[in-house]
Amino acid sequence: MPLIFFPDLRLNAELSGPASAPPVVLLHALGTNLRLWDGVVSLMPRHRILRADMRGHGLSDVPPGPYAMGALIHDVERLMAHFALSDAVVVGLSIGGMVAQGLATKRLDLVRAMVLSNTAARIGTPAQWQTRIAAVQADGLEVVADATLERWFGRRWRDLPQMPACRAMLLATPVQGWIGAAAAIAGTDFYTPTAALTLPTLAIAGANDGSTPPDLVKETADLIRGSRFALLRGAGHLPMVEKPADYATLLTEFLESIGHV
Repeated sequence: MPLIFFPDLRLNAELSGPASAPPVVLLHALGTNLRLWDGVVSLMPRHRILRADMRGHGLSDVPPGPYAMGALIHDVERLMAHFALSDAVVVGLSIGGMVAQGLATKRLDLVRAMVLSNTAARIGTPAQWQTRIAAVQADGLEVVADATLERWFGRRWRDLPQMPACRAMLLATPVQGWIGAAAAIAGTDFYTPTAALTLPTLAIAGANDGSTPPDLVKETADLIRGSRFALLRGAGHLPMVEKPADYATLLTEFLESIGHV
């Protein structure tokens, strides 16, 4: 995977699929990285798929925090320009879904349609995020890992076969990167700009998701005229990991319905 060099930042990115195929951009969640999408990408060979490690995550640089949501949006703009991608469908998970909303508001030339997965126009409260940030600053990500995994997967999280890999991914996230991106979530409220969007949108929720419960995802979907909503039962905050085939089917059906094939 190449590191993409910008004047102030190196971002780890991967581009796959036929060069002439319609582009899809995949944006991951806080405390994960681009490997989160492996199971889905393997099931979508007909699309040109860009995925990257957000700043502070995976193999990308970890600049000092806090991060602004505008900086995360600009990072995606720069990556798309680097790979000469436009008119893409942007699939954003959790904080990635917030980035997708901001990118669509700012650059409709880049975003043809959105998939808002397990996300919302506003996630949590600043006070909740500051409490978590303070805990991680003091004691590292281990101190919030169990609570995070329970929000991600539900009460039976310890029994899931995917849990060890997801826990390892969370704990491998650089502490300063997690804190920086968490601050971006804490400072973001996209209710007003998202309500002004009219592009084709699919919202996906997981029935067991305690981070962005289905009602919250549906509330955000309802801001966008003509949006569609899909509930994945038996899945939580990371449905592309828990049910990759079902998730890929939802994406593929949406892409086909808008002619992005």
